[in-house]
Amino acid sequence: MIDYANIIGLFPIPVGKVELGREFSKKELKLLKPSDDEMRPNEGNRSSKNNYILNLPELKKLKNDLETKVNEYFQFVWRPKTECSLYITQSWLNYTMQGQYHHRHEHPNSFISVVLYVDADPENDKIQFFSSKGYQQLTVEAEEFNHYNSSSWWLSVKTYDIMMFPSSLTHMVLTKDGPNVRTSLAFNTFLKGTWGNYDGLTEMKL
Repeated sequence: MIDYANIIGLFPIPVGKVELGREFSKKELKLLKPSDDEMRPNEGNRSSKNNYILNLPELKKLKNDLETKVNEYFQFVWRPKTECSLYITQSWLNYTMQGQYHHRHEHPNSFISVVLYVDADPENDKIQFFSSKGYQQLTVEAEEFNHYNSSSWWLSVKTYDIMMFPSSLTHMVLTKDGPNVRTSLAFNTFLKGTWGNYDGLTEMKL
């Protein structure tokens, strides 16, 4: 008889979920919930016209807090041998109203992508991720879904949650239920410092 507790999930995709750990200030909230003329149409919902929102001086503390969180995740998961870290590149806001959605996508030119939820209802708001296995010639219908047999998986989110994941991981927001305007701050990151191997001809310094 197989001891199913000994099944090992090799090469898992590290999706991190933590909380910001503090409330937003009044100045932060004013910038995180801008007026209609500061938004633009997106595929399925709306996003901010400013794609470097975290570069605003009033959001400096929030940017530092978020860089700390994503670097803690990076150090824990990747355990880098060399002196390297992540820094925030582009950052923007997403707004999804009832009946709207956020299209299925990935984040090119980024290492780790992060979403901070400014307004999210855990009863109705979730993020859905998709397996990178691609086309499967043979499929077996599952009686009950788990992390091994699923091609997609969703996670419930609430205000102040932070989701962190490799930027190549496909994700989306299904059609939204609930009266709140689902508001999220998303950003991409890239590496700085030194990584790779000098003798192996893979070294990179940025």
